[in-house]
Amino acid sequence: MRGQGFICCASQPPAGSPCSAGAAAAAPPVNSFLSLSSAPSMESTCSGRIWTCSWTLQERKTQPWFGRASMTGPCITLIAVSSEEGASELSLERMLHMVFGAMVLIVGLEELTNIRNVERLKKELRASYCLIDSFLGSSELIGDLTQCVDSAIPPEGSLMQETLSGFAEATGTAFASLLVSGRVVAATEGWWRLGMPEAVLLPWLVGSLPPQAARDYPVYLPHGSPKVPHRLLTLTLLRGLELCLLCGPRPPLGQLDPQLLERWWQPLLEPLRACLPLGPRVLPEGFPLHSDILGLLLLHLELRRCLFTVEPSRDKEPSPEQRRRLLRNFYTLVATTHFPAGPAEKEEEAGSPAQRPRACYLVLGPGAGWRLVAVQLGLRRLLLLLSPQSPAHGLRGLATHTLQALTPFL
Repeated sequence: MRGQGFICCASQPPAGSPCSAGAAAAAPPVNSFLSLSSAPSMESTCSGRIWTCSWTLQERKTQPWFGRASMTGPCITLIAVSSEEGASELSLERMLHMVFGAMVLIVGLEELTNIRNVERLKKELRASYCLIDSFLGSSELIGDLTQCVDSAIPPEGSLMQETLSGFAEATGTAFASLLVSGRVVAATEGWWRLGMPEAVLLPWLVGSLPPQAARDYPVYLPHGSPKVPHRLLTLTLLRGLELCLLCGPRPPLGQLDPQLLERWWQPLLEPLRACLPLGPRVLPEGFPLHSDILGLLLLHLELRRCLFTVEPSRDKEPSPEQRRRLLRNFYTLVATTHFPAGPAEKEEEAGSPAQRPRACYLVLGPGAGWRLVAVQLGLRRLLLLLSPQSPAHGLRGLATHTLQALTPFL
């Protein structure tokens, strides 16, 4: 959901106002507002942990603004206000999950739920502003909404995976990944096993930081370790391509010297360079897509990974920004109305025989005529944005054929 006006954080919801703030915090970047105050705990109906998804929700609608308030802990209230008239409950709720997760990622849960020094907390939270703003803007990623890790398919995936696993073992960590523009192109088994929301938040964090040759960044894991920090080490192999390690006290950053990096990664220089265009494109160069496809979103519901691109046929309308917005809105509609989680998914996970793909489609109009189609088969779900020339009677067949072609990648 795009177009949020601000995010507000307060330690106690006020009577008759969206946020209580004894003293206003320093203004964060454009498109967001953040304030904090020290106050007694909220009522006992509040959930203690955001990742349990046990929310106390209050909704207020006054045209043309829509708001969503969520109680996420004993001391924190998050309020999102959107100027988008059709803002969905799903997108608002998931955005608040990501915002609170970003706050925990940077300062830890203990600092948020047991506030001892409000002014110090304000200063520490400034480090999360860029990450939070990336959820409020028009991002090229979609993991904030789908709760799946944005991924890309490298041209020599097996070789890259083998090298990454060997490098991680040599440096003493089980958690390593390669990122291109916030998308994971390769990762160790340990990295893929990270829980939500940190599996989505860590690549977003790296993408929101200014470019640097190397970083040693303390992070908390909202699900796995909300009170004890870990170290996120990042090393730029090529401009736009970063190596990430999640570790404890060791190894020191100085141990990852250029000689070590060169020994492991110099033989893969050309495959690494071939990864650079994968940022917006996601799929390997030359992968055959039907000429009517303007954008796609593929999700693996069990692995919690997704492929999202609006690069096909860039010379056609609509613009990339419009394509992303259309697919985000269609995903929300599909996830809440047409393919909600239910007994069908549970049967498929238990190994029941393959069923006929479920599908739905939408024709936009009047005037535009763009087609949106979704198809789900087993644990994979594909959403396509298609040109007006694509015949309605062939949408299901085109989507099913595309899903089958993409299945080996995800």
